[in-house]
Amino acid sequence: MALLLGLAGAVGFGSPAAAATTDIRDQLEAAPGVTVLEEQPVAAPYRFFVLSITQPVDHLRPSAGTFQQRFTVLHRGTDRPTVLHTTGYNVPAYAFRSEPTRLIDGNQLSVEQRFFTPSRPEPADWSKLTIWQAATDHHRIVAALKPIYSQKWISTGASKGGMTSIYHRRFYPNDVDGTVAYVAPQDVVNGEDSAYDRFFTAVGTAQCRAALDAVQVEALRRRTELVARYQDWATANARTFSVIGSADKAFEFMVNGTTWAFWQYSLESDCVDVPPATASSDDIWAWLDLIYGLDSNTDQGVSPYIPYYFQASYQLGYPDVSLPHLAGLQHYRGQDRAQSYIPREIVPRFQPLAMLDVDAWVKLLGRRLLFVYGQNDPWGAEPFRLGPGTKDSLTYTAAGWNHGANISRLTATEAATATAALQRWAGVPAPAALTAAASIPSLDDRDPALDRRYSR
Repeated sequence: MALLLGLAGAVGFGSPAAAATTDIRDQLEAAPGVTVLEEQPVAAPYRFFVLSITQPVDHLRPSAGTFQQRFTVLHRGTDRPTVLHTTGYNVPAYAFRSEPTRLIDGNQLSVEQRFFTPSRPEPADWSKLTIWQAATDHHRIVAALKPIYSQKWISTGASKGGMTSIYHRRFYPNDVDGTVAYVAPQDVVNGEDSAYDRFFTAVGTAQCRAALDAVQVEALRRRTELVARYQDWATANARTFSVIGSADKAFEFMVNGTTWAFWQYSLESDCVDVPPATASSDDIWAWLDLIYGLDSNTDQGVSPYIPYYFQASYQLGYPDVSLPHLAGLQHYRGQDRAQSYIPREIVPRFQPLAMLDVDAWVKLLGRRLLFVYGQNDPWGAEPFRLGPGTKDSLTYTAAGWNHGANISRLTATEAATATAALQRWAGVPAPAALTAAASIPSLDDRDPALDRRYSR
């Protein structure tokens, strides 16, 4: 209560009449704690700003230090609804429209997750990277900007960003009027991951599954040759393996993850490109790089994603896939966990109650939630599930789709129902929103969620 009262006092704003006659840049600059870092040119009728806001490192102890959290604003108009895009990772420093933003013709605030650079406190107290601290970051941004953007609000995010949008709703359910979470996993019980094993025995065709298993087996059979090649590549490219431990271990983890990475971002039609077990080492090497990425398990590749792996080790949970076909070939079986991707000195003690709490909120108190999954996306093996107390909420699965699933990938009937719910939550008349959904290539041709590396 005291925090809410203190925040309300801190984010007081001028009168609506005064705001209406003030340029939007000046209004943003006047928001408490907000600094406009730059304005970039963007297609009309939008304006695009990169900003920062001063946040407490610890929202329970606001006097114990602050940091600057980066976010962006794609401004459409103060008379339009606003989308809070929770990235879960870094925020792209370029203008784009998420699908909900297009469908409601709205403004969009995209927020960088705390501890992803440059939005990292110095020195970094990693114990403050929790779902509640991050949700409270988002709450303060909403409170600071709502006096400007006073129409309905919708939150959205994809993958970890979708998870983040649900965590924000759990702690601050009234900040927004609805949430669209795309391909967001929910690992309720971290030690129970049999759902992933069931997924990998059923996804795609038997022929494709067999081909993926075979190329993994063959890669590990050629370990000596391919690890030497990996070490040579790393040396030539100034890459190191201090966090994971060695090129050999990083190579094994890469092979472990290729099937997951394949289904995360490829389609079943791509199965024809999986190298056979008889393929040359050059072909297998090139395929590993294409599907997983040689750089992904180096120190330089892991470093930007340490906050994710820390959160997975601390509260979110992390998938454990059994991979029985590799059991006799692995040297580090059971070690491919989130903790292996972060420096030893910051490995936390896991908090198992965090996801149980979120799961209970969704099932008992969740309101106006829309979940969209891809049928062939391994992250969807453990989805958010609606419960007896969930109201005015929907879950859809896009047939044949991967981690890029969205409303447009649903059947026409499903997409119409989902869009109607979103527009109703946003207070937008359907004809206006559908007209606004026309593509603006400079804003719509990039999906930031697909810029992410494979992060299992």
